[in-house]
Amino acid sequence: MSPGPADATATPAAKAAAIPAAPRMGASVPSSFPTLPSSPGSPSAPEALKALQASVGRTVIGYDEIVRLLAIALISEGHVLLEGAPGIAKTFLVRRFAESLKLSFKRIQFTPDMLPSDIVGAVVLNPSSEQFEYRPGPIFANVILADEINRAPPKVQSALLEAMQERQVTVDGVPHPVPSPFIVIATQNPIEQEGTYPLPEAELDRLLFRILIGYPGEDDERRVVSQHSKAPMGRLPPPAIDASDLLGFRDSAYGTYLGEDVLNYLVTIIRETRSDPNIMIGASPRAGVQFARAAKAEALFAGRNYVTPDDVKSVAFWVLNHRIALQPELVASAYSEGTGGLEPILRRVLRESLERRAVPR
Repeated sequence: MSPGPADATATPAAKAAAIPAAPRMGASVPSSFPTLPSSPGSPSAPEALKALQASVGRTVIGYDEIVRLLAIALISEGHVLLEGAPGIAKTFLVRRFAESLKLSFKRIQFTPDMLPSDIVGAVVLNPSSEQFEYRPGPIFANVILADEINRAPPKVQSALLEAMQERQVTVDGVPHPVPSPFIVIATQNPIEQEGTYPLPEAELDRLLFRILIGYPGEDDERRVVSQHSKAPMGRLPPPAIDASDLLGFRDSAYGTYLGEDVLNYLVTIIRETRSDPNIMIGASPRAGVQFARAAKAEALFAGRNYVTPDDVKSVAFWVLNHRIALQPELVASAYSEGTGGLEPILRRVLRESLERRAVPR
C-alpha cells in the first residue's frame, strides 16, 4: 500500500519537505569522529536500509519513506505510533518489516476486555511440579505490533510502559528483560473514536515517532489492486540483515558526531515549543534526547558519521507532532473552518517554529 496525507496526494517525504531545507554543514565538521567500524562482511547502514526497503517493497507498495522511519526508530531504541484509517496495510507493513530483518515478531490485538497479564504474562501454578512459575506473555519478541492500541483501557496500555522505557517487565517483583533489539509499533485509527481510550501523554512521550498515514496515490493504488488480486506470492527471502547487524548500527549511531552548533540548534527547537504562543504544552527533555538519537540514526543511514541541520529537520515533525498540545482555539478552528483536521495546523506551527531559529552553517 502507499502512504498519503489527508489530501491523498503527497507522501511522508513530501510532507517533511514542507519544513524548509537547511544547507549542509561545512567548516564546523571536524576531521575525525568517534565511530565504530562495521564487522567484516556486514552491510553498511545505507546498504542495509536499501535492502530492507526493497524487501518490504516487494509486497507493501509505496512505503519506502515509512520503512526508513521505522529503521531509524529501531536503531534509536525508540517506539512508533502508526496512525491511519483501516485498510491501508499498517499491520501488513509491520509484519513484513520484522520478517525482512530476521527478527521475532508478535502481534497483540488490543480489545476492551484485555488484562495486563495478557501482555506481560503471569505467575501460575504448575500442577506437575506443584511450583509457581512464570509464563511469559507476547511482549517477549523483537518487534511488537500493538494493534489498535487505543481500544484497550489505560490499565492495559500501561502494561507496555515499563517494557518501552526500561526494556524489561516486572511480574511478581521479578524483572524479566525483553529481547534486544526491541521496538513497539502501535497502530490506531484516528477517525473512529467510539469504544476507544485516548493514549495518555506519558505513553505518547515514550513514542519516538507518530507517523501519519493517508490513502495511496492513484498509481500506487492501481499497483496494489493489481498485485494483490493475483495468487499470493511465496515466502520471500529476507535480506542478509540480522539482529547483530542492527545492534552494530545502533552502536555506530550512538557514536555519530553531534557538533555543538547542531546540538544547540536541536535544543533551541525543543525549547521553542515551550514558548510558542500557539502551543499550550511543549516538548519534554526526553523528547530532546530521542530527537538527538533519531538525528544521529538519520545521518548514519545517509552514509555520514556526523549530524547536519538537514538531519535534524528531516525527523523534526515526526518527533514533535505528538508531543505538543496546541491551544484550544487552534484545535477548534481545525474542525470548524474545514482545514483538514489537526495535521495541517501541526505542520504549520512546527514549520513556523523552525523558521524562527537560525540554521547553523
